[in-house]
Amino acid sequence: MAIAVSLAGGVGVWGCTRRTPDEIEAGITRMKQALGDDLPWGVDLVIPTGMPDSDDRGAIEAQLPPAHVAFVDHLRAKYGVPDDGLPGFRSRFVRSEETARAQLDVVMDHRIPVLALGIGSPTWAVEAAHDRGSLIVSLVGQPNHAESAMRAGADILVAQGTDAGGHTGAIGTFSLVPQIVEVAGGRPVLAAGGVATGRHLVAARALGAAGVWMGTAFLASAEAAPGATLLDRLVAAGATDTTISRSDSGKTLRMLRSAWSDEWAADDAPQPLSMPYQDILVGDLLGQILRHEVGPLFHEAAGQGVAWLRGQDPVAEILSRFVAEAEVAAVELSARITSD
Repeated sequence: MAIAVSLAGGVGVWGCTRRTPDEIEAGITRMKQALGDDLPWGVDLVIPTGMPDSDDRGAIEAQLPPAHVAFVDHLRAKYGVPDDGLPGFRSRFVRSEETARAQLDVVMDHRIPVLALGIGSPTWAVEAAHDRGSLIVSLVGQPNHAESAMRAGADILVAQGTDAGGHTGAIGTFSLVPQIVEVAGGRPVLAAGGVATGRHLVAARALGAAGVWMGTAFLASAEAAPGATLLDRLVAAGATDTTISRSDSGKTLRMLRSAWSDEWAADDAPQPLSMPYQDILVGDLLGQILRHEVGPLFHEAAGQGVAWLRGQDPVAEILSRFVAEAEVAAVELSARITSD
């Protein structure tokens, strides 16, 4: 999907934070072969602070509260989730300093054009990437996050509003973008969160953003190739069919509402653990829910822009329609301003 975005005129960024170093090596190699030296592309990693030093799943499991383990076992039994003995994306390895450095070693070796940091912008990572000629994009949800990212050396800031899918904060995109533009010190700012049409691009430019960062808009694309169950959920969903929950990773995550998020929000449910403990607590079960398409619990990270998904289109068609909508909206806005 990221390759298709770059081929269609955007900057495709591959989110690979849940990939092993070998998988990142293979993915980056594929992107370089497909896009050559002329087209822009990048990868997105998450390097949160406060993670354990080593990738030691046993050490994490030994600290999981029995009541939380029992609750997960209860969900498995209640919804009949098969235990195939395999881990999920979140439990194949522990989110740790060891993991982050191993992933970054691969990225640095390839001297990629763009490195996006979804959570956290540690100075050591930014400096190492800059030394290899990479442009650093930092996703931020508050002005103080932007200030920290700039101190670390971020080149571009993504103002990600609470409308966004995935890890997101509490400030809406319309409120957040002008605040980040004000503190950006001339750095380009991209608007993220609920961006689904060309009108959103025009609005983002009016708020001071240089462009937009999109994710949910491509979830139903032909290149993303969602399974039938997920595709149906995405196309049927409206903006109110998403919710913010800590139940997947321990950090706030906007996702499609399902029995999974409802169960964790119930009064008698335990509070989700912090990352990476929640990852390991639920990771195997989440993987099995996806592999076996356990309908009631089936969900995906998605922003409120999911309301605009209508079917499974190629990425190139999505972007072409997006640009055409923006051109029409810009002309209409200019005409209204002139007439006023």
